[in-house]
Amino acid sequence: MEEGIKARIEQVRKWIAQAAARVGRDPDGVELVAVTKTVPVSRIREAIDSGVTVLGETRVHEAAEKIALLRSLPVKWHLIGHLQTNKSKLAAELFDLIHSLDSPKLAASLDKHGAALGKQVRVLIEVNLGGEPGKSGIRDDELTSLLQACRPHAHLTIEGLMAVPPFREDPEEIRPFFRRLRDLRDQASVIHPGYHLRHLSMGMSHDFEVAIEEGATLVRIGTAIFGERPQA
Repeated sequence: MEEGIKARIEQVRKWIAQAAARVGRDPDGVELVAVTKTVPVSRIREAIDSGVTVLGETRVHEAAEKIALLRSLPVKWHLIGHLQTNKSKLAAELFDLIHSLDSPKLAASLDKHGAALGKQVRVLIEVNLGGEPGKSGIRDDELTSLLQACRPHAHLTIEGLMAVPPFREDPEEIRPFFRRLRDLRDQASVIHPGYHLRHLSMGMSHDFEVAIEEGATLVRIGTAIFGERPQA
C-alpha cells in the first residue's frame, strides 16, 4: 500500500482537530468526506483501509460504478455535485446523503423515489452564496420558500445546507461566505422549527480549516488526500 494516502489522511485529521480546538469545538463534530471524483478504486480502497468512512462523488454514474465495486466495504456515499432531476431515482437509491438539493422540482422527485424505495432520502440544500452564474444552488433569499415547498414531502429529510463559495487565494477572504451560510441555517431553524438543520457542508482542501472555525460539520476533501486530479 502506498503510505502517502494514509499519511495525508492523518495530516488532514490533525488539521481538522486543530481548527476545531481553536474555536472550542469537539473535532468529532466534524465529519471528513473524502472526495473521490476521478480517483481509481484501488486508491479509494487505500483511503478506506486508512480509516476513511465517508466518500463523496460529484457524478451519479461514476459513483454507481464505484459503489458496485466497493459494496462490501463499510463506507457511506455522499453526492456532492449537481443533481439533475432525471438522475434522481438512481441518486435516491445509491446515496446516504445528497448535498445538492436546489429546486422544488428536484425535491418532489426525490420524495417520490424515496416513497417507492421505502426510505428517507437525506438531503442538504445547496446555496449559491456568491450568486455565480456557473454554479448550481439556490439564492440565499430562496431558502425559506424552498423549505416551505418541501414540507409535504414525507420521504425527504432536509438536514442542513451546503455551499461552494467563490474561490479566493487567501482562505480568510472566504470566511464571510461560511459565516453567511451558518447565519442562513440558524435563521431558517428559527423560521422552520420543524426541520433539524444540523449540518453545514462547507470547506474543501484549500479552505476547510476556516470553514470549521465557522461551524462546518462536513468538510469535502479531495486534493489534500489524493493529490491533484488530472485535468479533463
